[in-house]
Amino acid sequence: MVRIGKICKLDVVKLTEQGVYLDGGPYGEILLPNRYVPQGCQVNDEIEAFISFDSEDRLLATTDVPLAIVGEFGYLPVVDVNTYGAFLDWGLPKNLFVPFREQAVPMEKGRSYTVYVYVDDKTGRIAASSRFKKYLNLEPFEFHEGDEVSLLIAQHSEMGFLAIINGAWSGLLYHNEIFQPLKLGEKRVGYIKKIREDGKIDLSLEKQGYQKVDPVLEQILVSLRENNGFLPLSDSSDPESIKTELGISKKTFKKAIGALYKSKLIVIEKEGIRLL
Repeated sequence: MVRIGKICKLDVVKLTEQGVYLDGGPYGEILLPNRYVPQGCQVNDEIEAFISFDSEDRLLATTDVPLAIVGEFGYLPVVDVNTYGAFLDWGLPKNLFVPFREQAVPMEKGRSYTVYVYVDDKTGRIAASSRFKKYLNLEPFEFHEGDEVSLLIAQHSEMGFLAIINGAWSGLLYHNEIFQPLKLGEKRVGYIKKIREDGKIDLSLEKQGYQKVDPVLEQILVSLRENNGFLPLSDSSDPESIKTELGISKKTFKKAIGALYKSKLIVIEKEGIRLL
């Protein structure tokens, strides 16, 4: 079945000098150019290909996978702006179009934006929108506090970063709870910290409670080994020193060194911690 802007499995129906033609069902035969044709390809072989349009708006198949397909969010750079709209580099020869009406703010060449990729109902063409919030899923979710999720860091806010959860919902990472460098467009593993009464989601980049301590233990041990068995950090160290050295909060650090001390892996001295 052919779906515009999606990756489809289609049968080869014809071999030509230009490439092979795939069975596009109601769309007719779709060319897969020679540079994408697998070696030894024959009629009736099934090929997995992405279906889009060429520069003349003809359907075209490619085995290249764009940075975001229809129904997905992505963080893409603007490569051109003209009287019709903006054009994004999404990893294919033909750039992705963003109409002016779908720009949350006027797009500028050289900058990147979070967008949603869709098929325009009127033209049938693939396009993108930086008004991505209207495409977020508003249906009930089945998340629970502590769940691990995938995040796309989508937008700055006054309180932190808005992130897209599992490619569909949104949540917030608070500035004062981010202890590592974070950039727009990054994909991260995150955790559901809290589900508020209004249904909004608070996120964290660290596991909550004592669950998040375990992976930090090894990090501290590695850092100790790399620094001759001693780190000038302790319960009395200021949070910024701990964040700079280890990229974690003071609260997480205190829980971690407590666990290491109980396991008799470190001793806690006045000036820092020492590996046993």
